[in-house]
Amino acid sequence: MAGARRRGGPGAGAGLIVYGRNAAREALRGPREVERVWATKGAARAEWLRGVPVELLASAEELERQCGSPDHQGVCALTAPYRYADPEALLAASAPLIVALDEIQDPQNFGAICRTAEAVGVTGVVLPERRSVAVTPAVCKASAGAVEHLAVARVRNLADFLARAKHAGCWCYGAAADGDRSYDGPDYAGGVVLALGSEGRGLRPRVAAACDGLVSLPMRGTVASLNVSAAAAVLLYEVDRSRRSTSPSGA
Repeated sequence: MAGARRRGGPGAGAGLIVYGRNAAREALRGPREVERVWATKGAARAEWLRGVPVELLASAEELERQCGSPDHQGVCALTAPYRYADPEALLAASAPLIVALDEIQDPQNFGAICRTAEAVGVTGVVLPERRSVAVTPAVCKASAGAVEHLAVARVRNLADFLARAKHAGCWCYGAAADGDRSYDGPDYAGGVVLALGSEGRGLRPRVAAACDGLVSLPMRGTVASLNVSAAAAVLLYEVDRSRRSTSPSGA
């Protein structure tokens, strides 16, 4: 039947149970294999589940026990493990736009950044292997399923990755409250890596030092800074605007 793609054989426990309507729908649309789909009777009537083999559960509470979260919106799905991208392949792309996240630990922030990054059309997102959130079911939910269509890579050392990016011809800009350049100042044409720091601490000194420049957002109100996912949204759309304005086609 159309929809769920079965892996076959044992080993379902190695996968992830994603939950929420958008996360489950995008998992079915994306490249990951989907082993099983569970839903309440009401949620199973959704048009996007037509033709998908759905196992009905009697109540929302039963579905919560299945996926481990009350935020399931009536549906969850068992998928293959998330497959991370090759960071070197991202650098090899033509004029890549890459988001580098320095020890982001909140799945809501990470998911929101991924949602914006996918909407803008970035080449990929890079994060450290340690002291950083991974692609978890909570991140899938927070991203509204955007991680299913987004290249996410993990690296051992983010500062070293930025050095490789510069060697590959990319310009690396870090976001910092005390950055010496306005966010709309740089020429973002060509290969660009935008580095964003962790909640509270911002960019680590070695990561900031690996950037070609630090950019800041104007703060004209009383609060000192924006949430990292909000800052990412503003910066990514400015980078996108700048790149389109310098593109011969304007696209």
